Amino acid sequence: MKKEWSLDALYKGYQDEAFQNDFKQMKELITAIKDYVGTLADIKPAEALISLINYLEKYELVFKRLYVYLALRQSTNTTDSETAALIGRLEEINSTLSKEKAMINKYIGAIPNLDQIISENEKLKNYDFMLHEIRREAKHTLSDDVEEVIAKMNLSAGSAWAMLHQYLTSTVAVDYNGEETTLSGIRNQAYDPDQRIRKTAYDAEIAAYHKIKDAVAFSLNNIKSQVNTIADLRGYESPLAMTLENSRMKKETLDAMLTAMKEYMPKFHAYLRKKAEILGHKNGLPWYDLFAPLGESNRTFTTEEAKEYLVTHFRGFSDDLADLIETAFDDEWIDFFPHQGKVGGAFCYNLPFIKQSRILTNFDNTLSDVVTLAHELGHAYHGYNIQDHQPLNTDYSMPVAETASNFNELIIMNAAINESEGKEKLALLESQLQDTTQIICDIYSRYLFESAVFEKRKDSFLFADELENIMIEAQKEAYGDGLDHSCLHPYMWVCKGHYYSEVLSFYNFPYAFGGLFARGLYAKYQEEGAAFVPQYRDILKATTVKSVEDVAAMAGIDLTSPDFWRKSLQTVADSIDVFLQMSM
Repeated sequence: MKKEWSLDALYKGYQDEAFQNDFKQMKELITAIKDYVGTLADIKPAEALISLINYLEKYELVFKRLYVYLALRQSTNTTDSETAALIGRLEEINSTLSKEKAMINKYIGAIPNLDQIISENEKLKNYDFMLHEIRREAKHTLSDDVEEVIAKMNLSAGSAWAMLHQYLTSTVAVDYNGEETTLSGIRNQAYDPDQRIRKTAYDAEIAAYHKIKDAVAFSLNNIKSQVNTIADLRGYESPLAMTLENSRMKKETLDAMLTAMKEYMPKFHAYLRKKAEILGHKNGLPWYDLFAPLGESNRTFTTEEAKEYLVTHFRGFSDDLADLIETAFDDEWIDFFPHQGKVGGAFCYNLPFIKQSRILTNFDNTLSDVVTLAHELGHAYHGYNIQDHQPLNTDYSMPVAETASNFNELIIMNAAINESEGKEKLALLESQLQDTTQIICDIYSRYLFESAVFEKRKDSFLFADELENIMIEAQKEAYGDGLDHSCLHPYMWVCKGHYYSEVLSFYNFPYAFGGLFARGLYAKYQEEGAAFVPQYRDILKATTVKSVEDVAAMAGIDLTSPDFWRKSLQTVADSIDVFLQMSM
């Protein structure tokens, strides 16, 4: 089994004739689209709409293939100047179509008999949801020339600042025990069973952020300023309002979820205080022990063992999911280990146009890393279930993006816990609570932090020390007395790449949404067994063509009611009660 992914299914390199031809085809399609848009006034809307869809499908396929290939190559080598240059070239070429895309959206939004035209064409019926989304979004579209300027300026603005953050965090040298390592490598030490190692690694991590914090602060300030400006120009009440509309999610749903989360925070704080007590701390848990393993489950995994473990446990849920996992390991879909220049964390890129996915992790042989693999393979399974949609129907919104990944985590962890006993059971249960606390307490702190930054950035520049203070205050509110307030993490805003996107703001609450929504679906699976699996697949498939509320309604769930979220959180509270009792 190879430890690095292969991208040959996309292209075999930059000199690959297919790569060169696709760049050429993208330019030709842009020219053709520009020419066609110029004739829209002379064509009947029904004919024009079908032609526009055909053009956009072709463009989507060629652009996505090129973009994903470049993004994947850059993620494993952020110092590759050729890749960086090609990304810049691709984005510049793509930006030349911004004016025409705005014109197309306005054209579709203004078609008076849109519903009739859709009903009379089978292909357009498949795009009913997308076309009505375009009509809704049309009111936020600016003039054609302004849309073009925004897209072009972004190349040297938000997009460039995001690349700076990625470059700095992937290349900064971390001084540790007389040697240099990476941020990904040092963060993996947070799971070490030796407290001295965890503390030393935490100190080294904090010192490394100090080297780059000022430059990263400029990245964050300018990205958030740009988003504030664009949200205002487009007539949104706030960046959050813009995010929610783009996420196909109601504010009532977010409010209901946050209401329930805040009600249950004390339960998570009780778990953290007990963990602190077990580890010998009197004033709550210091940050460096947040991921400390408890019990005696110090099991390690090779990548081969991880594959066997995952396939075995998922086979009982669904053969198609287990088969997908085998394919991912065997067909070089996964890039496993950290190294200099590779980005931190983990992600999955779905490639529906070739019916595959690619997964990046920073594997360190622990159970937590196996759970991370299960999480990312959940994204791949989500991609598997939407890959037969039409080319323009393969993007799901941020909140539902974390559904299948968290569902996978529940399957793997619950199976492992149920199979264990004694101190190993305690260790596994605590590991699950550790991860759930991240998507509740930590995600809430990130939501608070980003909300404050957007608000303060309206009229002031936030230097690194102020960003540190905002983060600390957010952590205090979210973690309460569960953490030792004298040992928090002031640089989580540097660590997490989710803040550094000019097109995806508030990529925090979707993790809480995904985790709790998945728990609700998992409860239904426990009630209904195998009969629920086909419905689960249908729900995943629908995420690209329905609002989040309508997707949930397929399972009889009302997301705007705090009661649903309370039921999901109560399942965690029950696990916390078991943990507290076992650790007495």
